[in-house]
Amino acid sequence: MRRQDFLHQDAETKLCEHYMAAGAVCSLTTNCEQLLEAARTTFLPVEVPWRPIDFSLRFWVDGAAAPQQSWPKPYVRGLGDLVFAGFDAHSSMLADLRTRRVIGRFSTAMASDTRHWKMVIFPMLLSIVAGSVGLIELHASCVASDEMGLILAGPSRSGKSTLAKALTEIGFRSLSDDRTFCSLTHGKLHAWGLPRPLKLRCEAASWFEDFRDREPTDIQNGERVFHFDPERKSAPKCEPQLLVFLERGEDRGLSIIPMMKNEAISRIEKDLLAEAPDAIRKQAEVLDKLLSLRCCVLRYGGHPQVIAEQLAASFFNMPECRFSSGEKWRASYR
Repeated sequence: MRRQDFLHQDAETKLCEHYMAAGAVCSLTTNCEQLLEAARTTFLPVEVPWRPIDFSLRFWVDGAAAPQQSWPKPYVRGLGDLVFAGFDAHSSMLADLRTRRVIGRFSTAMASDTRHWKMVIFPMLLSIVAGSVGLIELHASCVASDEMGLILAGPSRSGKSTLAKALTEIGFRSLSDDRTFCSLTHGKLHAWGLPRPLKLRCEAASWFEDFRDREPTDIQNGERVFHFDPERKSAPKCEPQLLVFLERGEDRGLSIIPMMKNEAISRIEKDLLAEAPDAIRKQAEVLDKLLSLRCCVLRYGGHPQVIAEQLAASFFNMPECRFSSGEKWRASYR
């Protein structure tokens, strides 16, 4: 091993497993069994990859690093094809987006914190490499009925998590909260989630029995929140059928308005990370498939369970929207 080799590129990492990560096949080599366990609970383990590896991870765990009581906020810096992510003084990783290789060094304490990997490190890693392997990341929650998916997109505080929770109460399963990854497999579009809990704000106590007469105890981004971890029995993917952009208002009621293709493109591209030309070409086919879905704006206000029931009825019964048509279909309640 060379001196000054902070990431320990030459250290032995004999443990190796493969996973399906949001539609991309990845390999992970490491010297830490706990890190493999964190990956197994985040991604889908793959015994023998049936296609070439999309990206590779090599994470060395330093047993000599001192433990830490809490983790600082991570930071990311990029220069060309290289992206550096720092997690604390002893833990960081470097991604080469051209070769789709990620190397990293982590303290034993951080490597053993499975929740931190599921909630922070692996989602951040996937966001970094997504474009280079042809994935599109949406600022969206996703729920599904059987294999049919409903994507709820929108800015912070537009009610993505709240509506996702309300939809689970009427039979949908939750796939993702706040970030959804889209991929193509043999020309078929899939939406993927990561096993993170839904994050719900204080007002959820007045809407959901689960949180009635309780105070939020978790803190995220400086705000007290409830975390709801839905039961997940099947693969975290679906075939999306409807893409909904949420616009939350103060007045009770809802309007569902089919969206023109150019407006949908502008809303999606606004949240995409800047990518190299090669990555943009890889994403283009996924974006085209995504834009071929039924797509609409949901303007709403009021009780989330009522909105969820109306939205579910629209999901199963709404006439197919054609981007070439300017006709608007509306539903409302008072």
